Amino acid sequence: MTAFPQLDQKDTRSGFGAGLHELGKKDPNVVALCADLIGSLKMDAFVKDFPDRFFQVGIAEANMMGIAAGLTIGGKIPFTGTFANFSTGRVYDQIRQSIAYSGKNVKICASHAGLTLGEDGATHQILEDIGLMRMLPGMTVIVPCDYNQTKQATIAIGAHEGPVYLRFGRPKWPVFIPAVMPFEIGKAQLLIEGSDVSIFACGHLVWRALQAAEELAKQSIKAEVINVHTIKPLDTEAVLRSVRKTGCVVTCEEHNKYGGLGDTIAQALATQFPAPQEYVAVNDSFGESGTANELLKKYGLDVPDIVAATNKVMKRKN
Repeated sequence: MTAFPQLDQKDTRSGFGAGLHELGKKDPNVVALCADLIGSLKMDAFVKDFPDRFFQVGIAEANMMGIAAGLTIGGKIPFTGTFANFSTGRVYDQIRQSIAYSGKNVKICASHAGLTLGEDGATHQILEDIGLMRMLPGMTVIVPCDYNQTKQATIAIGAHEGPVYLRFGRPKWPVFIPAVMPFEIGKAQLLIEGSDVSIFACGHLVWRALQAAEELAKQSIKAEVINVHTIKPLDTEAVLRSVRKTGCVVTCEEHNKYGGLGDTIAQALATQFPAPQEYVAVNDSFGESGTANELLKKYGLDVPDIVAATNKVMKRKN
């Protein structure tokens, strides 16, 4: 019996839609903007119940960011919605200048992130967005792992003051985080305790990390699995506490190996507690079209890859 059994199978973007709708009921200042992707972002319920608080901007993502920044001046809490590639890479100048630089209270909500968006292919599979967004001063970066946590995170960022990047995905994915499990921005979640290796994961790869821990247990390896849903600000205390115990690290992310979760962890360790680390991440390449599971396997982000990285890093321990 796994420590976190699968409860359901739902896409994380639906968690965003449910959280946004709930926020809409609670706070009249919450408004939503979309770049012609209402269905894809699961914003339908919000649009239906709060049409006067919704802005369909069309395929004009840069304009959407500027409008969102302006809405904050009147006390509104804008949530922007489009694909991750168009939420970051396409509009980075607008985010930097109009939102981050001036500390505007905009929630940048990005679906179809990473390889698992699947068949849309490399032009839509942004693998650099975590790095882009975490480099912006004052930007909070959150990558929830399943439907329940994405809903929780959406509600949480509504109460958080300041710009936020919320990254989630397209495919139906195992739901395993109990709805009652507390969520706090900036606080990593210890899912499995272990003593041999620290496995830090975010997003869809948290489930893969849990599966890998089960396989490692068959080799008598006790893996500690930590869900780092908040990339920035990093829960450095949780990272150091785990690595001081285990002495080695594997990081797992659906992102380029440069600039993402792995580098965030490495930066913390390099300055405070150097330890051997292996990355399970995309190796400096673009993606391609395929199913989510096919792509995770091809690009080295699957359970066997986490197991192999663990075996490799453990050999590097003193």
